[in-house]
This record gives sequence, C-alpha cells and structure tokens, in this order.
Amino acid sequence: MDSILAFWNQMTANPLLFISVTLTLGVILVNGWTDAPNAIATCVVTRCMPPKASILMAAVFNFLGVFVMTLLNATVAETITKMVNFGSDPDLAIIALSAALFAIVTWSVAAWVFGIPTSESHALIAGLTGSSIALHNSFNGVNGAEWIKVVYGIGISVVLGFGLGWLVCKVVTALFYKANRPKTEPFFRGAQIVGAASMAFMHGAQDGQKFMGVILLCVYMSQGQPMPSDIHIPIWLMIVCSVVMGLGTSMGGKKIIKSVGMDMVKLEKYQGFSADIAAALSLLFCSVFSLPVSTTHAKTTSIMGVGAVKRLSAINFGVVKDMVMTWVLTFPGCGLVGYVMTKLFMFMFT
Repeated sequence: MDSILAFWNQMTANPLLFISVTLTLGVILVNGWTDAPNAIATCVVTRCMPPKASILMAAVFNFLGVFVMTLLNATVAETITKMVNFGSDPDLAIIALSAALFAIVTWSVAAWVFGIPTSESHALIAGLTGSSIALHNSFNGVNGAEWIKVVYGIGISVVLGFGLGWLVCKVVTALFYKANRPKTEPFFRGAQIVGAASMAFMHGAQDGQKFMGVILLCVYMSQGQPMPSDIHIPIWLMIVCSVVMGLGTSMGGKKIIKSVGMDMVKLEKYQGFSADIAAALSLLFCSVFSLPVSTTHAKTTSIMGVGAVKRLSAINFGVVKDMVMTWVLTFPGCGLVGYVMTKLFMFMFT
C-alpha cells in the first residue's frame, strides 16, 4: 500500500474493499461539511477571511496537521483501529465495517440537514461499536480499554475548551484593556487567521488520523490480517483524505459556520481569536495523550467560554441545548443505526 497505484489495484480486485473504502471517503466528505467548518467558523463570521479563502486554508492546514502529527504521534489512529474487533472472517468483517460506515454517513447527513454540528468522531466510534456488537451478538468485540479513552476525551475536551476559552479571552481583554479598539482590528484580523489555521491543523491531527486508521483497517481486514502494532500511513493517503475533507467543507459548510460562529455567541475579532487558540490548545493536549476527541466539542465549548467572559446571558442556550442533545444522542443513535445496518447487510450479502 506504499503507492496509490498498488492500492487502486487492490481495490479493483476486491469489490468489498472497494465499497468499504468508498464509504470511508464518503464519511470523510461528510466530516468536511460537518466538522471541518468548526475550524474556520469564527474566522469567517468575523470577516477576517472570505469563505473560499478560508476553505482553501483549512484544506492546507488539515493536511499539515495529518502529516506532522502522524510523524510525531500516530496513536490516535491506532486507538480507532483497536477499539473494536470484527472477527477473523474477512468477508464478514468488511460487510460489517461497510454497514457501520453507511450508518455514520446517514446519521451525519441528517444532522447537517438541521444545521447541527454533530461530532463525526463520536459518530464513527458509535457506528463501529454498534456494528461490532451486531456481528458478535455481544460486547465481546468491543475493547473497553480503548473505549474508555473516548469517555476521558469527552470530559477533558469540554472542561478544557470552556476553561481555556474563558482564560484566554480574559488574558486578551486584560492585555488590550486600554488599547484603542479600532487600532487593534488589523492585529486581531491577522491573529484570528493564525488561530483558524491552528484549529484546522489540529482538526487534521485528530480527525484525519481517525479516518485514515479506518481505511487501513479496511485493507488489513480484507486480507484477513490483524492490524500491525506500529501502523504506517503513506503520504498519498494523507493528501487524498485532506482533499476529500476540503471538498466536503466547500460543499456544505455554511450551515455549520452559521450555527457555531453566529447563532451561539455574537463574536468580535478578539473573541474569535481567543476561541480558536483555546480550542487548538485543547486538541493539542488530547492528541499528545492519545485521546480521540471531537473537534466540535473543543470548538463550541471554547466559544461558550469566551461568551461567558462578559456574561452567561451572552450565550444562546437554545442553540447550545440543540447541540448537547445531538451529542448525547449520537452514541446510542448512531450505534443503533450501525447495529441495524450490519444485521441488514449480513442478511443481504451473506
């Protein structure tokens, strides 16, 4: 799999592998229009960058995040590949994995239709888990030691996102307390572009690794081989994932940008910068400690932390409630869809 041509030959020779990889790319595309817009939402709504330029920037820094973080620490991808076990039968394993991916796309598109920034990471984890349970008719295929990292990640990313959002905004407010507001606009315009680039970088570092891990899982399962303990992700796969994610952002990111950047809290440029830096730091912390977390969690909670600096009433809790309900429903909801689709796919194709 070191060359894209060799990988293409593998896919065309194995229809099940072709279907599962195509569905994985579909999940990455959906991630591009549901999760990736979080990285650039504040930058767009504060008019620091136009949408097209910010999408291009997001695509570039998503790739850099995938590339650099994979070289330094690929354990997020390894966590995803070890989270569930699809058994030793390669055909059944690929069918179950394809059903899980189909369920993830279905769930995520439904959330996008309503403009709610659901967590693609949690949909991925829930779909894979539900599919594994359906395949084994038990929880025997679920690796609890890896799954608990998701629980830790949820708690840590929410607390860090809100806390750092509040703290960074407090520090920025104190440092520029006596500054002339109009004169600070150019500085914060540039600073927010840097913040958005940092968020896009960390989005690639987290979500890019997760989905590349799934593609590698497809390849090894189709060959009836276990995942190696030390996985190698080729550069061409990083480029493909980044391009597909950028395409998804350009297709459908506007609804999520509006929900995150405009509806939840009305942001000024210095606030947008504070939210971006806080969320990027949260994601960096979790990536270093191999915790698979949601970029949506980190970004939205950091925006709430920024809004709380002035007053809690600045936060639109109606929007927050919708988001929280979606997060809470993602695990049982997408897990159930994954379970049902796996049973259906097994009935149809075995």
